Amino acid sequence: MQELFIGLISGTSADGIDAALVEFDEGERAHCRLAAARTFPWDPVLRARLVALGQGGDVGSLDELGELDVRVALAFAEAANGLLRDAGTDASRVRAIGSHGQTVRHRPHAEFPFTMQLGDGSRIAELTGITTICDLRRRDIAAGGHGAPLLPALHATLLASDDESRAVLNLGGIANLTLLPAAAGAVRGFDCGPANALLDAWCERHTGECYDADGTWAATGRLDEALLQRLLDEPWFTLPPPKSSGREQFQLGWLSARLSGNEASADVQRTLLELTAASAAEALLAQQPDTRRLLACGGGVHNPLLMKRLAARLPGVVVESTAAHGVDPDFIEAMGFAWLARETLAGRPGNLPAVTGATGPRILGAIHLA
Repeated sequence: MQELFIGLISGTSADGIDAALVEFDEGERAHCRLAAARTFPWDPVLRARLVALGQGGDVGSLDELGELDVRVALAFAEAANGLLRDAGTDASRVRAIGSHGQTVRHRPHAEFPFTMQLGDGSRIAELTGITTICDLRRRDIAAGGHGAPLLPALHATLLASDDESRAVLNLGGIANLTLLPAAAGAVRGFDCGPANALLDAWCERHTGECYDADGTWAATGRLDEALLQRLLDEPWFTLPPPKSSGREQFQLGWLSARLSGNEASADVQRTLLELTAASAAEALLAQQPDTRRLLACGGGVHNPLLMKRLAARLPGVVVESTAAHGVDPDFIEAMGFAWLARETLAGRPGNLPAVTGATGPRILGAIHLA
């Protein structure tokens, strides 16, 4: 017997809503596979507002915040329904939706720590007719954790090896590492620095394009070593795990404070790319120096210059896409939220306290029954 779940996520970059239909075998340690997937575009005006909030902007009023919560839910529900139409699958066959929502603020170090993802789960359940699990990060934060990253357990299930120490690098808006030691050692994971969020924001400001396709613009620039060092001097990079970050920290204001004002825009883009490679490589070498294989996923895996620079900074480590191991790099995050929804309905914890820093394992999320 097999079960179907849907995972929905819009990451830090807010570059689209990833929807994944995931098939699970029965059993606690069930094998899962991607049955169908698609990325749905945001309404440009709504996306611009969400990005502005994610970078530290303020909401105009409680009315605006409530409206945005509904509009995000409408977009997520439309994505789920569109995916099912594409797959020719009836909603009645889907056990549940795991919805990440859209993060607009992440403050695990605040006096009153919180994380905020918009996208009303009640609305998604109403519009899809499918039980929806959302707010999957908040219980971990309530237990003293960071609420992130949440997918290392899935990475371990899909990509660990008894024969070699591996790591999974998600190159989304923020980069995060999952450390998978050989012979079933303890799984660890943490955010390691900026990735597409900064690259995309700088590219959009100077070229009008939402992202630097294949890293072609960055490739025209020159690496500015002095700027790179100023960026790497950010104290956050020296914090030990567990740790997490977001667009509200690594955004254009943070970058502008470290520019001399004389840099060519393409040189800055090239240097931001190097920052992503350098911060990830340094974190990996510090935390798991015996790594033999780095498996990359997320949008950054399609940037050949970034992948080349990661390999150059990790001699002796095979750097490749998760696709080489049968896992779609574009939809592993969405698959992860389908997996988390399944764990929640089964009454099993979804977090790893060694990863998030929570005081113990917790069942995650709020369940909105169909």
